Amino acid sequence: MGEALMAGFLRGGLYQPQAVCVSHPQPARRQYWAETYGVRVTPENRDAADSSVLLLAVKPQQFSSVRDALGELPGKDTLLVSVLAGVTLATLEAAFPGRPVIRAMPNTPARVGEACTALAFGHRVGSDQRAWGERLFATVGQVAVVAETQMDAVTALAGSGPAYVAVVVEALIDGGVAAGLPRPLATQLALQTVLGSVKLMQTETLHPAQLKDQVTSPAGTTMAGLAHLEQAGVRGALIQTVLAAYQRSQSLGQATQPR
Repeated sequence: MGEALMAGFLRGGLYQPQAVCVSHPQPARRQYWAETYGVRVTPENRDAADSSVLLLAVKPQQFSSVRDALGELPGKDTLLVSVLAGVTLATLEAAFPGRPVIRAMPNTPARVGEACTALAFGHRVGSDQRAWGERLFATVGQVAVVAETQMDAVTALAGSGPAYVAVVVEALIDGGVAAGLPRPLATQLALQTVLGSVKLMQTETLHPAQLKDQVTSPAGTTMAGLAHLEQAGVRGALIQTVLAAYQRSQSLGQATQPR
């Protein structure tokens, strides 16, 4: 996620590579970052902390060790931006006293400028910092400002969502192959069908049910396919998938709360 965001930020021109310092413990990854993006690299989190904006993009389980490594941040105006699933603003503000904190939940389509990012602001974030946070993430896609109570749901739907979509697309491709299509053709058709359907719903502000009804003729092939989807419980399975991810995001947040 960190790489997807940084690639988008650099592409959007808000930062030049020499203004960015990336901390990573693995030498191979540091070399990759330096050669691919031209940014400065360091093995020490502390070396990356002296900046106007500090982006935390690690696993929630690594939060405590990263916090200990950072220590006391040098600049009182450093804006802390966290993309850690489940880690609350209260936890972040307790770990970095006096700092303005933005909690963000983007997704990996940031790499191609098509992310959807939800932002929740800590109470120390000023109006200029709010505007900057929105501008920053607008370079990688759409931005929605939400109440923090909605962030676990955002994580479950949008943050994890690309994986669900990938599974659905993979299944459609396999279905095409099962019906006799060469895999490259099935892949092309599945990807473009999903892309085109989404663009159609966005452009014409169609409810998904409207698009479904437009494609479905009486006793036709689409109705036969839809009937099988309902029989297989696909709709309910997807709902339960989002709820399972939601519950996991909540548990990750509880595990990182100060005791």
